[in-house]
Amino acid sequence: MEAKVPKYYSLKRDLVKKIEMGDYQEDMPILSERELMETYQVSRITVRRAIDELVNEGYLYKIQGKGTYIKGDTSNQDLFSISSCTEDVLRLGKRPGRRVLQAESMAADGKRANALQIAKGDPVFSLGRVTLADEEPLNYTRTYLPEKLFPGIGRYDFAQTSLYRILEQEYGVKITTARRTIEAVLAKDEIAEYLELEEGMPLILFGCVTYGSVNGKEEPIETFKSYYRTDQFKFYIDQVK
Repeated sequence: MEAKVPKYYSLKRDLVKKIEMGDYQEDMPILSERELMETYQVSRITVRRAIDELVNEGYLYKIQGKGTYIKGDTSNQDLFSISSCTEDVLRLGKRPGRRVLQAESMAADGKRANALQIAKGDPVFSLGRVTLADEEPLNYTRTYLPEKLFPGIGRYDFAQTSLYRILEQEYGVKITTARRTIEAVLAKDEIAEYLELEEGMPLILFGCVTYGSVNGKEEPIETFKSYYRTDQFKFYIDQVK
C-alpha cells in the first residue's frame, strides 16, 4: 500500500509530521526546493505540489523571492475587533507600511450610495491601498468615504499615515460599530498582482460598512472591501457559552 502513495503526498505527510512534532518552529524557513528534491529524491513538480497544498491548508506561507516558512498560530486577529490595518500589523510584531494604488474622488454608484446612506452620484473619496508587514503585502483594501463628512480628505498622504487616525484626529469621528461580511475567494487578476501571489491562491474577503459618531450622530462613515492573504494571517473568534 505504501508503494502506491503518490510521491508528493509522501513528502507532504513527512513535512506535516515534522511540523506537528515541533521539528520546525513558527516562521522558520523550510528547506529550499532543491534541498527537498535532493533529500527526498523527487522532482521539482512533486516538491511544488506538496508545498502548494501545505500553503493552501495553512501549514506554510511563502515570501516572494525569499522562501517558504512555517505558519504558526500567533499571527492572528480577532474577527470581531474594529482596528486599522496598521494596528493589525503592529499586533503581529511587524513593521507596518502602506502602498497607495488609488486615491481619487468619484461619484457614488447605487450600491455604495445605499451603504453610505447618501444620494447616488454624491462624491465619495476612493482609497485603494496595500498594507505591508515587514515590506511584504498583507492585504489590499479599497475604501469609499462620503466627502460630505470628510471634505478635503484627498489632501492627506495615506502612504504615510493611518486612515482611522486621520478620521479621528482631524475630523473628530469616533468609530463605533461595523457590519462585516466574510467569504473565501481566489486571487485573480489585479488582486493577485497587488498581493504578489499566484492566481488561484485562497484569500479571505471582507466586505464592511463602518459606523462612527459624527457631531453626536451615528452615521456610516466608510464602506470597503479588503482582501487578506491567508498564508500569513489567521482570524479567530472567541466564544462563550
